[in-house]
Amino acid sequence: MDHTRRTALLSAAALCLVLGGLFWLAVREDTPVPAAAPAAVAASTDNWGLSFQTEGEPPVGNATAQSLAQYDAYYVGDTTQKVLYLTFDCGYENGYTAQILDVLKDHQAPAAFFVVGHMIQSSPDLIRRMVQEGHIVGNHTFHHPDMSVISDQSKFQQELEELEQLYQETTGQTLPRFYRPPQGKYSEENLRQAQALGYRTVFWSLAYVDWYVDDQPTAEEAFSKLIPRIHNGAIVLLHSTSRTNAEILDELLTRWEDMGYTFASLEDLPDQTA
Repeated sequence: MDHTRRTALLSAAALCLVLGGLFWLAVREDTPVPAAAPAAVAASTDNWGLSFQTEGEPPVGNATAQSLAQYDAYYVGDTTQKVLYLTFDCGYENGYTAQILDVLKDHQAPAAFFVVGHMIQSSPDLIRRMVQEGHIVGNHTFHHPDMSVISDQSKFQQELEELEQLYQETTGQTLPRFYRPPQGKYSEENLRQAQALGYRTVFWSLAYVDWYVDDQPTAEEAFSKLIPRIHNGAIVLLHSTSRTNAEILDELLTRWEDMGYTFASLEDLPDQTA
């Protein structure tokens, strides 16, 4: 590996560690969410957060599914069916994505990979493989900034369009219109901005602390979060940089299948406005 490429990869890894610390705000287990009355979408900046109140039931988010629906945004899918929507956030390639793709193929499980510009630039073959094997590649922005501080529509659009262009050049296809806010930071204006560009914003209803590459959870720790908290219509967020996720994914999907769950594409998300 030449010096320039090594420096670029180290810089990307350092950036993701920093952003991971910020991302913790969005998935921490003690996120204060009112039990009785989940908030409508806040006009000001917020961090996506969840409160797990009943095992096996969808968590309470800091915005309701109904309030998000007016902006074509989701955090949970069809809660009447034992269906799961698998999603992976991909900031950079850490050597585990191919293994994750192998497991998904074995289980015939569709997934969505939310990627940034560096991921496409550094690992174009993996991006093309995702497409060839029927997965969605979603927009996690080009540079992974805090989008909630961007109020100007043209600047918001630029972050998404730069990734769209790179994806088009890499795959010859149009990027699917699914958007995940970096760090889980968003505002009501962001949701409007994404909707105006034809995007569906996708949050999540199940995640755990899996992104610290030098402090990975054990398999037991991962299962202790991912098994009891699974629920109908779960939009599951995992990080593709996680060694633990790669190692447990086959058993994890098998255990969910044994519980009666099947896997669906984000394309199958229900119309929440009906």
